[in-house]
Amino acid sequence: MKIDILTLFPRMFEGPLSESIIGKAIDKNLLAVSVMNFRDFSENKHRNVDDYPYGGGAGMLLTAQPIFSALDTIQSETPETKKRVILLDPAGVPFTQSVAEELAEEEHLVFICGHYEGYDERIRSLVTDEISLGDYVLTGGELGAMVMIDATVRLLPEVLGNEESAKTDSHSTGLLEHPQYTRPADYRGMKVPDVLLSGNHKNIAEWQEKESLRRTYLRRPDMLENLELTTEQTKWLDEIKKEQEIG
Repeated sequence: MKIDILTLFPRMFEGPLSESIIGKAIDKNLLAVSVMNFRDFSENKHRNVDDYPYGGGAGMLLTAQPIFSALDTIQSETPETKKRVILLDPAGVPFTQSVAEELAEEEHLVFICGHYEGYDERIRSLVTDEISLGDYVLTGGELGAMVMIDATVRLLPEVLGNEESAKTDSHSTGLLEHPQYTRPADYRGMKVPDVLLSGNHKNIAEWQEKESLRRTYLRRPDMLENLELTTEQTKWLDEIKKEQEIG
């Protein structure tokens, strides 16, 4: 995968993109990342990239020219690849695990990190996706881009050491992940559930699935609203509800 990032603050990406899973993906040549300061493309003699909005209004807007010129350069360097151009915008669709899974299928992603009060509307003509990290406003799009890149890159083949990890993540299955334990089996009187020590893989798998369902019901019941449960899961959910009433 190739990722280009358009930003006014390229140094914000220096550390995060060289560490952990993303850094390893780059080292393995599974990922190529280019960070571009779009101020370098400004044709304004003062290299300004913002201006006052026509018709008045609070704050400044990013001007169209530097973004258009930066994307022209990216296109000229890689004309053969289809690109998903992502605008980080509070008005965009919410970023979810399913969006990350969709982006992970792409060959080339471009992230535009905004600042100031917004964008010249003509910039939107360049983008394929407008995405928001959530219902809040950040000072710029850089942190949002880092989160989206991290969530997407870890889904690429061979990036994670264990390919099953991504498949069983919270939100990937529609349920939150079940409780997990490691050694020792008894720590300060808190014991690992007996079923996990039993060696019975069928019982362990059932326990994990039921506990995923329990955790989702207790913490994120909204996730169950559109989830089609199996007959067994429906039975377990009824049991969980009764256990909660008794408890």
